[in-house]
Amino acid sequence: MSPPTPEDPICPLCDRPIPPDVDQSLHHLIPKLKGGKGRPTVLLHHICHKEIHATLTEAELARSFNTVTALREHPRLAKFLAWVKKRPPAFRSKVPGGRRKR
Repeated sequence: MSPPTPEDPICPLCDRPIPPDVDQSLHHLIPKLKGGKGRPTVLLHHICHKEIHATLTEAELARSFNTVTALREHPRLAKFLAWVKKRPPAFRSKVPGGRRKR
């Protein structure tokens, strides 16, 4: 893994750099299936993206959690972000806490 550089994009969720060789994902702020196709996306660490989808349904994302600010304020995501911010940018792990209940 290469060390982070000042040119690396910053994950808007956890505020850590995203080096080019680190798993990353584009997150649709409004899910594609809920009308978000062609709408704004944000580049996130893959682990941050997985935690969003392990926590919230597509309907919840479309209705109430369609901004980075709203995502950061969700209690489970806030707890995750406090935890992951202490990890290096290349940190990989299974999503803690299991999947959301449907």
